[in-house]
Amino acid sequence: MWYRRYLTVGLLIVSCICINSVSYAQRIKDLASIQGVRSNQLVGYGLVVGLPGTGEQSPFTEQSFRTMLSNFGIKLDNSVKPKIKNVAAVAVHADLPAFIKPGQTIDVTVSSVGEAASLRGGTLLQTFLKGLDGNIYAVAQGSVVVSGFGAEGADGSRIVSNTPTVGRIANGAIVERGVKSGLMQNDFLTLNLHRPDFSTAKALADTINMRLGADPSKGYALATPIDAASVRVTAPRDVGQRVGFVATIENFNFTPADAPARVIINSRTGTIVIGQDVRLLPAAITHGGLTVTITETQNVNQPNPLADGDTVVTTQSIVDVNLDDTRMFKFEPGVTLDTLVRAVNEVGAAPGDLMAILEALQQAGALQGELIVI
Repeated sequence: MWYRRYLTVGLLIVSCICINSVSYAQRIKDLASIQGVRSNQLVGYGLVVGLPGTGEQSPFTEQSFRTMLSNFGIKLDNSVKPKIKNVAAVAVHADLPAFIKPGQTIDVTVSSVGEAASLRGGTLLQTFLKGLDGNIYAVAQGSVVVSGFGAEGADGSRIVSNTPTVGRIANGAIVERGVKSGLMQNDFLTLNLHRPDFSTAKALADTINMRLGADPSKGYALATPIDAASVRVTAPRDVGQRVGFVATIENFNFTPADAPARVIINSRTGTIVIGQDVRLLPAAITHGGLTVTITETQNVNQPNPLADGDTVVTTQSIVDVNLDDTRMFKFEPGVTLDTLVRAVNEVGAAPGDLMAILEALQQAGALQGELIVI
């Protein structure tokens, strides 16, 4: 009897992407948003009817069905068990955009919350959509459009494409209540950067001041950075003038600051994204594949028939180590990761070696940049 165990230190196959962090001028509206101007989430609970036998017979669906009938003056005895295979309980959610007014419509998403097999062909009955404060902001109703489908055979086999238990209703909800925006709450506007950065915030404020003729050095500034993510801008108090003011400044072009030096490693997909500003300190690197094979064989030793002694079982272990041919390469101070990638390719190493090399360089303190593993 023998056992064999293998310990393999191998190389991962990855794809490497080197990105250029040179910044280009972009519009303010593409890099920042106005504080207080936002959408709000709405959610509701309702019933989808008219399903072709793909509904459910769950207790909460039956209770909801009875409640709906009672609202129309129809009362069922508790002993009566309605067959509601064409009814499904659903959760309905939508986003209420900023500045939308009562009477306008929004899209809604309908999702089954029970055991319904499909919502295809169903109709959502009137459903109240509430906000975080518990108030009703919209009412949804209409035919559900489902992109997925499912089919089941008599033997229990089934096939499902996409998700038949989730559908949408375009313009399926009518807004009944608007939400006051933060556009006119103060004498100023606050622009929030999508990616906080002190240098970008200062560049944004400087651009607005320069384009509008303000001079911070003389004590007159329309825009002031208040932190890495926000810039406060003095705005007109009149509603019409403020809207025109926002329309003007949001189209100003400015150049955001370069992104920080980072290396992003996706350990699940093996993807590596390297920023151009990443630098290396002096380092010498060697890397290769190592395979260790351990073989264990059990031998049975028996004494001679006329000799005294006991049968003994001994184990013989054989360790075999195979090391691939490796080469060492050295880097000078300030070398870029583009040079590292080329060096890895020149020595014949696979692109997967770069992941292990980068982690080792970061542990050695030779990687000038943030290493992020996701």
